[in-house]
Amino acid sequence: MPRVTITVPEKNAQPYRFPLDRHSVTLGRGSENDIVMDCGSVSVKHAEMRRVQGGHELRDLGSTNGIKLNGERYEAVPLHHGMSLQLGDVAFDFLLTEEEQEALSQEKPDEASPILAVPEPSEKRLPPLKEEQPKAQPLPLPVKTNSRKKIVIVWILLAAAAFFTGMSFRFKKETGRSLLDAIWSQRPPLTPPALPKISIIVPSP
Repeated sequence: MPRVTITVPEKNAQPYRFPLDRHSVTLGRGSENDIVMDCGSVSVKHAEMRRVQGGHELRDLGSTNGIKLNGERYEAVPLHHGMSLQLGDVAFDFLLTEEEQEALSQEKPDEASPILAVPEPSEKRLPPLKEEQPKAQPLPLPVKTNSRKKIVIVWILLAAAAFFTGMSFRFKKETGRSLLDAIWSQRPPLTPPALPKISIIVPSP
């Protein structure tokens, strides 16, 4: 028969024995539990020892202070001979006889019972990050040929204006005269074209 020893602080240890094939043993502060633990750190329904394939496990029932193994809190712990755990401030010791260990070793569990850790209250579980999908680049809009020609003409005019402005500043700095005045002064004067002579013949009477 598996032996469970419960030790409440400042009280004598209390041993309990159960048949190897018993399916469930409940532990807590409430009187309806199979093992009643009179301790303020223990919840009314604190934990349950379950018979599983190949052995036993101790599972937390949503208690306030939980189940701790080596100072770490867990949701469920597979029990082995000689284990010592804490339920709040109460010590929980689990022992098996050699015959019981031999009998359990003959059972082949489907899967080894894992130790399930309980996250601390301050720990927040965030959803997994989604891989960012590359943003679709907008397709360049087709540029009409006429628009390209206009752009080229505008750039040529701007370049010519900038060149002429630079030459005007340089000419005025060197000569003190305006470049436009110098250009106009060197052009020959405009003379109106000679009008053709028109002869009017008046017939005699």
